Amino acid sequence: MSIPRLITTMLAVGTTLAVTAALAGCAASNSATESPAVPLRLGYLTRITHAPALVAVADGLLGTELGPGVNVTAQPFNQGTDEVTALLSGQLDAAYVGPNPAFNAWQKSNGTAIKIISGAAAGGTSMVVQPSIASAQDLKGKTVADPALGGTLDVSLRDWLARAGLRTDIRGGGDVSIKPTSPESAIVQQFITKQIAGAIDSAPFDVQMVKAGGVRLWTDPNTITVLVVRQDFLAAHPGAVAGLLRAQVEANDRIAADPAKASQSANATLASVLGKGLDPEVLTASFQETTFTNDPGMASLRDQVGKAVSVGLLKPLDIDGLFDPGPLNKVLSELGRPQVAA
Repeated sequence: MSIPRLITTMLAVGTTLAVTAALAGCAASNSATESPAVPLRLGYLTRITHAPALVAVADGLLGTELGPGVNVTAQPFNQGTDEVTALLSGQLDAAYVGPNPAFNAWQKSNGTAIKIISGAAAGGTSMVVQPSIASAQDLKGKTVADPALGGTLDVSLRDWLARAGLRTDIRGGGDVSIKPTSPESAIVQQFITKQIAGAIDSAPFDVQMVKAGGVRLWTDPNTITVLVVRQDFLAAHPGAVAGLLRAQVEANDRIAADPAKASQSANATLASVLGKGLDPEVLTASFQETTFTNDPGMASLRDQVGKAVSVGLLKPLDIDGLFDPGPLNKVLSELGRPQVAA
């Protein structure tokens, strides 16, 4: 799974996997009477908690659901914080991200940049520690890792330590030193070599640490991945957003109907992007610990906002209006599915 930092950075900013949705209508699109295809730049992370994106890419669902009028470019990223930077700078139109990066984008733009338009996954996240660690108190004076300062997992870890009476700070000080580490494969390696006492991470990385002899100290059932879109793109291209949502719903349907087959699709995308797929045992366990859902879970999101504020990584924030259920509920209604509450 480990790849050089340079390659990872190039993946995060470059287009490495294009899904062209105009194949069937390319001849017609050359006509002077045909409007040019709408470009849609979609970001996602190379982890199993982003499996709806991985499956949609591998199975061609984006091209199928978006049709010949939209050209999709699916871009893998290393961190959700990098995706937010790309969204705010206009380099992405939509992205699968963790809740806290979405909150940051909402706050930085005063509620004008993005909307959450769907959930994607919940759970799939664990605090894994060395076998000698039995409680949060055993981590005092030790170093633990997470993927990124200010990310969803960073917030969860700091909140958990604070509730145990342990102090942290953003510079790695306090009772427990938190070490943001990227790429996440480096967290696994540091855990194996015992450079860290533990780490919070999502599938497949938490599973890899457990397979290496680690112990799950606790798991986080909260929303871990949501699908966001730039508000200006949503306003200008509602049909493209509807197609993206249909692909999201179909991907989750395939995961629910045949997890084994869907996991192979997800692994095919990982292998294409990273040069190597996941170990079969890790792949299966990663899917089993993750709940894939189109509902972003507003109760969970509000809980996570409160945690981020309490640990000082977010200013007080009202997320009313961050989730726009309209586009998703229209798609669900067309499919005869229950609506999702805002």
